[in-house]
Amino acid sequence: MKTVQTIKSHGGQVRVIEHDSETLGVPMQFAAYLPPQAEKGPVPCLWYLSGLTCTWANVMEKGEITRAAAGHGFAIVAPDTSPRGEGVPDDEGYDLGQGAGFYLTATQAPWSKHYRMDSYITDELQTLVTDSFPVAEARQGIFGHSMGGHGALTLHLKNPDLYKTCSAFAPISAPSQCPWGEKAFTAYLGSDRARWADYDAAILVGRQPSQAHILIDQGTDDQFLAEQLLHGIFEDAARTAGQAYTLRRQPGYDHSYYFISTFMDDHVRHHRQELFA
Repeated sequence: MKTVQTIKSHGGQVRVIEHDSETLGVPMQFAAYLPPQAEKGPVPCLWYLSGLTCTWANVMEKGEITRAAAGHGFAIVAPDTSPRGEGVPDDEGYDLGQGAGFYLTATQAPWSKHYRMDSYITDELQTLVTDSFPVAEARQGIFGHSMGGHGALTLHLKNPDLYKTCSAFAPISAPSQCPWGEKAFTAYLGSDRARWADYDAAILVGRQPSQAHILIDQGTDDQFLAEQLLHGIFEDAARTAGQAYTLRRQPGYDHSYYFISTFMDDHVRHHRQELFA
């Protein structure tokens, strides 16, 4: 593990880290923000998962996340969205391959050799972060945007003792039933839809609702809302399962980081209230 870059922000530090991933079989980068409060001891930690085509840089540079994290005393970990590099399978479409890992473990060739983003984040990177930085292991939450919102919901529902809190910006809420998810799941997991259920939040919440109160923000002018995001399906499943959640429909906002940055402080505050309840 080596620090590629250190950047001061709101009294703390963004550290860009590179390491050789055993899980993915390639070198990976992620960013960690340590707020000024970390100088005095361990701080709670939020994991932010980005969307299609993004890297750790999008939220750190455009999401106003360091301001919110410093204000509420959180460390932030922002992984990449997929394995990358020479020899890593890719696709000419932006919604499959490098930049589009969908936070799952692929079972189909050629993807299965490297595409194991869920295990990478919850196991390998989790250990690396908690061993290397002053974070409070018992106080961790997860959130994300779009494909990363899908990842946050599914990783939380499958690991509620690790990620005790969860929120999402415009998540892909029912990927088994939208074009983005159908394309990715067919490629990564095969045509048997029964295998897709482990990575579909609308199905998982019906099987295993968590004790957390999930916050979701969605812009009403999001160009992907009707075809790709399908919040109504998740809402119905969460209500039936007894999952506590709040879905806020924000008038006039789109799918961009202008939307995310506007409500970033609300989300970090939500996690703090939940973690310290």
